[in-house]
Amino acid sequence: MPEQDDWERDFDHTWANSAEHKEPSARARMLAARWKENPPEPAPFRADPDPVPRRSSWVSTAVVLGCVAVVIVLLGYAQMRSPY
Repeated sequence: MPEQDDWERDFDHTWANSAEHKEPSARARMLAARWKENPPEPAPFRADPDPVPRRSSWVSTAVVLGCVAVVIVLLGYAQMRSPY
């Protein structure tokens, strides 16, 4: 019976997970060491991205409709060329 108790004690995950202190991950240790010497500068939570020049909606619509027209023409040409 003592063997069973040792076995259960070795693999008692609930006991291991309930430990108060957990070692930080390797990344957390690396960042802590780096920031100890050179702390990061404060930054806003979400910085505004650089403004991106936007095309007007009619240009996008024209491009999409042009692509659809090209596909329709190519499909019609392929159907005319088929011998069936």
